[in-house]
Amino acid sequence: LDPYGKKCILSNVPISAVRGFRTTLFRKSRWSSQSSRSKRKFGPVDTQFEGVKVESGPIQFSKLWKPLGFTALISSGSFVCAAIWQYENVRARAIALIRKPGSLIHDRVYGVRKQGSWRNDVNTWWNGLSEGHRFFFPICFANCLVFLAWRVPRLQGTMVRYFCSNPASRAVCWPMVLSTFSHYSGLHLLANMFVLHSFSSGAVASLGKEQFLGLYISAGVISTMSSYLHKAVIKQPGLSLGASGAIMGVLGYVCTQYPDTRLSIIFLPFFSFPAGAAIKVIMTIDAAGVLLGWRFFDHAAHLGGAAFGIAWSYWGNAYIWQKREPLLRWWHDLRDGSTK
Repeated sequence: LDPYGKKCILSNVPISAVRGFRTTLFRKSRWSSQSSRSKRKFGPVDTQFEGVKVESGPIQFSKLWKPLGFTALISSGSFVCAAIWQYENVRARAIALIRKPGSLIHDRVYGVRKQGSWRNDVNTWWNGLSEGHRFFFPICFANCLVFLAWRVPRLQGTMVRYFCSNPASRAVCWPMVLSTFSHYSGLHLLANMFVLHSFSSGAVASLGKEQFLGLYISAGVISTMSSYLHKAVIKQPGLSLGASGAIMGVLGYVCTQYPDTRLSIIFLPFFSFPAGAAIKVIMTIDAAGVLLGWRFFDHAAHLGGAAFGIAWSYWGNAYIWQKREPLLRWWHDLRDGSTK
């Protein structure tokens, strides 16, 4: 590999397509038949990154209990943290209103003045954004940092190990989260961030920034778990990375919650279609990809993320998020007790 190039070929190991629209990180190789697949010996495989090996081996369902438990922990924990974060935000605003009535309204209308003209310009621009777009930029920044980290040769071993999900790896849990923020190809990053930017305003307006973050993180982890299960079924290890599993969760929620919203393709703005039909078509394509063994995308991860977003739209928001009062009461009592 040229570390500064655009392609990395892992010889001798089949690589799953990424969870994204396109990337040139790994070029897949196929085994000729099921019989040759069963006879193949597994072990660490050299990559074109100097000194970097990819762990490869048979994926047993018994080895998936750990990532399954991690998925449940991160998914539930993300919504618990989101609920507590929302409580703290509401509490802080209430205290500010009591101490300085009208200050929040003044700050929202006029913004907080900063020293220096450029800081005032940035502050004016920031205050003019929707809450969804203000929440989008930190996520985009984190993805860009990881994208740049891929370009540092000394970090490539860490990136392959922890920022690519691989069910055959010894590091099988944390990559389920970290790979959601990982892109090697600039086109892959650009496409995912464009879609997230397009849907973040509507999703945050509907859910609030706290619940949106819980949905995003949970969809990312659940999409990776779906990819692990699919690879275990077909008995073919591989690497995946990208934010599109999490983005598909957002897409599934928005398209289900607002099915009559008209969407269009960036290169065909004159052609529009309802969001409800769009998510059905996307999931049908991904289902076909899973059944037919297409390898360009990680279709199983897409399906897992979208299914979670749809489920959250129908049941999660009503039967989980809206039932968080006991948690908030417990946190309120714990917080008050700790401050006495």
